Amino acid sequence: MSEEKLLTDAKIAKYLDITARAMAKVKIAPPTPSHFKDVADDFLKMATSYYADAKHFAAAGDYVNAFACVNYSHGWLDAGARLGLWDVGGDDVLFTLQK
Repeated sequence: MSEEKLLTDAKIAKYLDITARAMAKVKIAPPTPSHFKDVADDFLKMATSYYADAKHFAAAGDYVNAFACVNYSHGWLDAGARLGLWDVGGDDVLFTLQK
């Protein structure tokens, strides 16, 4: 069975939804002006860009690239949460938080 058949409409929709919910929860924590505010903005831009790419690939039926992009997007969100770049309300389900 090819990888494309393992990545169904439902599976891609599920991961896009999880990442959309995570993005909606992000609140940038560092104050302006600060280096960390710039880093938080950059991380969020990367997450948003990869998410947009994931939606584009999903709409085109390219589920392998959609899956890769949505995972990169969520990886940027997790990294930002772990570093404390944004407040995620202590949500350790949608995010990997620091110990």
